Amino acid sequence: MKAMILAAGRGERMRPLTDRTPKPLLEAGGKALIVWQLERLAQAGVRHILVNLAHLGDQIERALGDGGRWGLSIGYSHEGQALESAGGIALALSRLGSEPFLVVNGDVFCDFDLATLRPAYERLLRQPALMAHLVLVDNPEHNPQGDFVLDDGFLRPRDDAAALTFSGIGLYQPALFASIVPGTKAKLAPLLREAMVDRRVTGEHHHGYWLDVGTPERLALLDDHLRANHSNRGIE
Repeated sequence: MKAMILAAGRGERMRPLTDRTPKPLLEAGGKALIVWQLERLAQAGVRHILVNLAHLGDQIERALGDGGRWGLSIGYSHEGQALESAGGIALALSRLGSEPFLVVNGDVFCDFDLATLRPAYERLLRQPALMAHLVLVDNPEHNPQGDFVLDDGFLRPRDDAAALTFSGIGLYQPALFASIVPGTKAKLAPLLREAMVDRRVTGEHHHGYWLDVGTPERLALLDDHLRANHSNRGIE
């Protein structure tokens, strides 16, 4: 299974921290945010990773190199100007292959065990009509209404029922992005909502720790959490 880390965003809410440092290289618990992601992917047995780049992307490429120090093979998709989540994935599609792939937002931290996605990955392989499998979490204060409703293993757009928040971790079929012209901006949520209408998106609820590291205050919260619960030598 191949994976992609979305790391091209400008991080406006993180300014002035992101004026000189790309958001994925901001540190919490003694390590860059993106390094925590790489370690979890390596721990789950993922070996081939693509990272999309835009704002100060050269810094990310220099910091990570070819990924050898984590036992990974890292490639880079250069966007120039950030293309939003779906646009970035569409641009990189030819390098992700014809099978389902994993995508992780570069600005979240989650203790979800990525290895447990294997059954969902196998299901997408067997059922190409399924377009995606998303990991959902409890709603944070900044997203109290949630994003999607989990109903008997399938997802549907938010309605009157209790919704959950998309974690930024998902498995996708390449076909989900077929309508996007490579190099154009496109958001992910509309594609997912369209696929949900026909029950083509499955999901699961993760009850563990998750944080969208969107502000300096949340970065500080994550730093406190990691220093209290993790060794800087690696994931425990």
